[in-house]
Amino acid sequence: MSANNKKKQQLNKADTKPKRIVFLEKVLRFMAKSLLHRHQPQIIGISGSVGKSSAKEAIWLALKDKFKVRKSAGNYNNEIGIPLTIIGAKSGEKNFLKWLIVALKWLIEMISPFGYPKILILEMAIDHPGDMKYLTEFIQPDIGILTDISFSHLKFFKNVENLAKEKIILLKQVKPDGLIIYNADNKLVKENVEKINKEKASFGLENSLATFNASDIRLIASEDNLQGLSFKLNYKGKIIPFRLPNIIARHQIYAVLTAVVVADYLKINLIDVAKSLEEFKSPPGRMNLLSGLNESLIIDDTYNSSPTSTDGALQTLKKIDAKRKIVILGDMLELGDNSIEMHRNVVKNILQMGIGVIILVGNRMSEAVKGILEEEGNEFVGYRKRLFLFDDPVSAGEALRKKVGKGDLILVKGSQAMRMEKVVEKIMANPDQSQKLLCRQSEKWRKRKFKLP
Repeated sequence: MSANNKKKQQLNKADTKPKRIVFLEKVLRFMAKSLLHRHQPQIIGISGSVGKSSAKEAIWLALKDKFKVRKSAGNYNNEIGIPLTIIGAKSGEKNFLKWLIVALKWLIEMISPFGYPKILILEMAIDHPGDMKYLTEFIQPDIGILTDISFSHLKFFKNVENLAKEKIILLKQVKPDGLIIYNADNKLVKENVEKINKEKASFGLENSLATFNASDIRLIASEDNLQGLSFKLNYKGKIIPFRLPNIIARHQIYAVLTAVVVADYLKINLIDVAKSLEEFKSPPGRMNLLSGLNESLIIDDTYNSSPTSTDGALQTLKKIDAKRKIVILGDMLELGDNSIEMHRNVVKNILQMGIGVIILVGNRMSEAVKGILEEEGNEFVGYRKRLFLFDDPVSAGEALRKKVGKGDLILVKGSQAMRMEKVVEKIMANPDQSQKLLCRQSEKWRKRKFKLP
């Protein structure tokens, strides 16, 4: 066997899974496939490096008043979670009795001719080569959506081109009479989608040639509070105003645009859609505004992190006036061979923004800072007293508590394994609401001890 084949074999996720998990996945796939054959729902499949969950929530809001719709719950976006969504059941975890309940739920859904959703909104995540191929062997979407392809989740793909090839499988498997929806602002997405011979619709902010384009984007803010975003939707020669009171970041509009494209394809009046989407709020940990200690304001973007999403968060921070701005960032993980270079680019960007306090958590951020200060120390000498490095989020949060002042605007962000929600919990005004407002608040997550990746 060649060295390359051996390497591929080592990367095969199935080779490393316990046999009971492989068996469970096969059983759940059979259940899901049989239910889809039985009820023939329309399937909306969503993939992308960022923005999948927000797109899912926006699409659900746009459709729920017109159709019976089911969406992926939480992070039910993999080989186990997606079949459970199709069945309409929760994971049995390690409890055999709960898995029997899942089987009973499946049996009831199979027997009953009524009540099954007309539309399924499935978030389809991948982290290994072969993942999307596996999912599309039993799921053929009527609508396939690609939100973005960027430098995240590269650990097992090595480069973004390989990641693109895997994600694009979703769109290739869309039914012949279905629709492909894609982000026209993303060059890599656009290049890959253009090769597929199926009906397409695009969305974008920068690309005025997108089928659905958002223009005249404005952050609505008064001196003492933020009131969301507004924009104009341009499509088919028409202009429709949108108001999003719960959204502050420009890149969050992409999720709204995906919902608009889906709704238009399903013949829903877009004036009604604009009204429905006024309720849109990103899931916990995705650019959400929270009240902080000492009348400060927190931008909680702790769900995950990548160079693209970090840049979007920092661009939002730039546009908001505040007495003092504080940035606290954890490592960005799964970036492949260029990880340190990408961390250095992010740190340089922050150092050039005039931020009042910078707190960085993790080995990669620390290494990036040390490299920059060694090579370009004179340029950033003024930051030595304002820049702090930590190995864990709890210590970082405790230190930040002592620095937060009235009127501070605080951005907190990091990859999932960095557990940066622990920072937010330390500085939020109402920590008793953490389980409602923050990400990763299940009992399983809260019991999990932090280990520096």
